[in-house]
Amino acid sequence: MKATTVHYPWYKKEDTDAFFALFQNNLANFVIIAVTMLGMGFPASIVFGKVIPGAAVAVMVGNLYYAFMANRLAQKEGRTDVTALSYGISTPVMFVFLFGVLAPANALTGNPELAWKIAVAAAFLSGLIETLVSFTGNWVRNHLPRAAMLGALAGVALTFIAGEMLFNTFSIPVVGLVALVIIIAGVVGKMAMPFKIPASLFAVIIGTVLAFTLGYQSPSQITDGLKNIGFYPILPTFAAFEGMTYLFGTLIGLLAIILPITLYNAIETMNNVDAMSAEGDSYDVRECQAVDGVGTMLGAVFGGLFPTTVYIATVGSKWMGAGRGYSILNAIVFGLAAMTGVIAALAAIIPLAAVAPILVFVGISMVATAFGSNDKKYFPAVAIAMLPYFANYVMTRFNNSAGEVVAGISEGIVPLGQGAMFTAIVLGAITVYIIDQDYRRASYFALIGAFLSFVGFMHAPKLAVNAAPDFAIGYVLIAVFLVYCAYQRASSTVTETDHKVAVKRQVAS
Repeated sequence: MKATTVHYPWYKKEDTDAFFALFQNNLANFVIIAVTMLGMGFPASIVFGKVIPGAAVAVMVGNLYYAFMANRLAQKEGRTDVTALSYGISTPVMFVFLFGVLAPANALTGNPELAWKIAVAAAFLSGLIETLVSFTGNWVRNHLPRAAMLGALAGVALTFIAGEMLFNTFSIPVVGLVALVIIIAGVVGKMAMPFKIPASLFAVIIGTVLAFTLGYQSPSQITDGLKNIGFYPILPTFAAFEGMTYLFGTLIGLLAIILPITLYNAIETMNNVDAMSAEGDSYDVRECQAVDGVGTMLGAVFGGLFPTTVYIATVGSKWMGAGRGYSILNAIVFGLAAMTGVIAALAAIIPLAAVAPILVFVGISMVATAFGSNDKKYFPAVAIAMLPYFANYVMTRFNNSAGEVVAGISEGIVPLGQGAMFTAIVLGAITVYIIDQDYRRASYFALIGAFLSFVGFMHAPKLAVNAAPDFAIGYVLIAVFLVYCAYQRASSTVTETDHKVAVKRQVAS
């Protein structure tokens, strides 16, 4: 125990850059939610009066708690360079809840309000499951190789974060490229911006000014956004409990989607916490998973329907030198923005090409961490763990509208992309243990892969018995081969030891 209390600042200038990075990430998700739900036919009263405020509650609670955790770690270790974990709606999970839960519920019931209640119930159940999973979080973390976990996360970062956002950056190059270079110069090159404005904020300002000046943004977009300005009180609702009746009734099939995506979310949090540990800030993964689960449930109590997670952006915030202030400010701003409708107005004013470069930097920093925090001998494991997410990206972006094209590229894209997080960790772990010549543990992960394939967590479109038999058999055969390798290594070790003993005896005689 330290006798003195460390002065860990509530806010510092580095928090401003990190705030805008996290704010834009969450803002993008909120905008996608609003636009998608309105397009599905959900009334603005539900979207802006229930869903956005409920999601904001989850964001507020989690960010404030992670600021508390950062202060606790700073006092415990006597450091002032601790960075709070970034927190918000999980982007991949958000898409699953929008199109895998909300859309089917709306199509089957034909009632947007009832569909919303069912989706809120699904979110509450997801949060409860993740809270229960948290009891095993540290055990899982200690038994999964870091190269496998960070490699899987780097796959997400390179495809869905850096890659996707780089596409948006190049969509309006005169805006995006300028903003990207400003961020690289300010954050990586440590170049001071005019008037000491944080690099990310300066990039957004310049990008927005260029977009309006050159005609890429229209004043009418501001008018449309301002129409949603008003007062939206954050009020609790029984929607989650009303929807639970249907979730465990006529729509029980949705559980096959909720369970695996919740496990994915728990693993995503675990991976991101582990990434921060590699950067020097070690948090309890069990507590973080519990916070995510409770935050999701609280959001559902207030009408939100999207699970939350520790963000991949945390490493980028660490690189920026942020503390806890950016997390606190994010909670305050999102609470105010949700209650006033400002989110819709900001989304209309700021072009995506101006904020996308911030996320490009975040994604690249995560890939760099995956390699930089592992020994060079594990680089092949990191690389192979990244690959399933290339398939997952192609599958999720193109398979529904261009299935024949995707199949024409390779019939393996879709099954490789299904359950990509699990596939990445299994392949990465097998590679790590083969590198270490620990064939016994490698065989364990092959059997885990066989089980996950058999029940449909990997390489299958849904949960089922014998869901992906070819893959299950393949992993079993891999396990058999690895057991043979373990036997051969043990035999060669014994032979080598006997030889050394014989040589010593000859020398002694």
